[in-house]
Amino acid sequence: MKQYIDEAEKVLMHTYNRYKIVLDHGKGMYLYDIEGKKYLDFVAGIAVFALGYNYEQYNEALKKQLDTLIHTSNIFYSIPPLEAAKKLIKASGMDRVFFTNSGTEAVEGAIKLARKYYYNKTGKAGGEIISMEHSFHGRSMGALSITGTKKYREAFEPLIGGVRFAEFNDLSSVKANINDNTCAVIMEPIQGEGGIYPATEEFIKGVRKLCDDNDILLIFDEIQCGMGRTGSMFAYQSYGVKPDIITCAKGLGCGIPVGAFAATEEVAMAFQPGDHGTTYGGNPFATKAVSTVFDIFESTNILENVNVMGQYLSLKLDELKNKYSIITDHRGKGLLQGLEFSIPVKDIIAHAMDEGLLLISAGEHVIRFIPPLIVEKKHVDDMTEIFTKCLNKVV
Repeated sequence: MKQYIDEAEKVLMHTYNRYKIVLDHGKGMYLYDIEGKKYLDFVAGIAVFALGYNYEQYNEALKKQLDTLIHTSNIFYSIPPLEAAKKLIKASGMDRVFFTNSGTEAVEGAIKLARKYYYNKTGKAGGEIISMEHSFHGRSMGALSITGTKKYREAFEPLIGGVRFAEFNDLSSVKANINDNTCAVIMEPIQGEGGIYPATEEFIKGVRKLCDDNDILLIFDEIQCGMGRTGSMFAYQSYGVKPDIITCAKGLGCGIPVGAFAATEEVAMAFQPGDHGTTYGGNPFATKAVSTVFDIFESTNILENVNVMGQYLSLKLDELKNKYSIITDHRGKGLLQGLEFSIPVKDIIAHAMDEGLLLISAGEHVIRFIPPLIVEKKHVDDMTEIFTKCLNKVV
């Protein structure tokens, strides 16, 4: 394993501080390294592997598509993109879809669509976007421009202009940033990288009203909190509000690189041929993955499992919070939850990995718990037992 790691460090750009293990294969809730060690996975590829590893129905559908048609071009029609789009529209309540290769590209597309809609409406360019402090929307130049964490942005400036940052869960801050040039507000219903902070109902409904009153588009970034992770197909649905544009990825393809942005009919029609495009995005192979994911979600009633297991996970994390004084807060919803600590969490995560449990941070002081959506009670119990052992090493 050390040999593989040493070789990788010589040829791969050092853009990640990788865990010192080399993964080989997975099954269900578990990953295995090349030496055969077994890990209980509460990372899920950072909220990607909603169905866990080696899900038979998913694998078989993609093997069949692999032998049928992988890619043509978006200048032609094919069946998988149509099927995937119809299912995403039904699940989201939007009207039209554009498939991308990633969440970051979905955000880029949403920014462009919002600005094109503003341009068509006003006859002028320069539509401004309000984003939230501590938000995370991706690492391309456009997505980075609306990411509300300065340390990610400052080395790459100048970024795209016309972006203002408001305080999350502070409606007055959003209102204060609105001006005649504002074209959209973008926010995560539950901030992920920013520390697992859910929007309050008052805030999210208040932002929707501000947008309506000022003829501004509302964009929800559902890349991490969407696709069933919080107990509804998209997190905004539990608030009883509807955006004008959504972005999604991660669990949308359960491992195949695919994302999407979707919009209402009025907004989507702002794009005309030539305004946006992608070579690989929405190809038959990737969209077959999307279509299959929706089929499996429906046939297994996976949202019910998320709600049941989300409550159970919340109960177990509350018990840990009440037991250990170094845990200062517990936040989240469904199977997107976090514990905040008074100490850096790096060593706790390392101890967990040594004990066969994979976890990930959300900042220096927060540990995220984002298991595959197929998680069962026994997995939560095993995680709690291992995690307790790790906590006892640092208190």
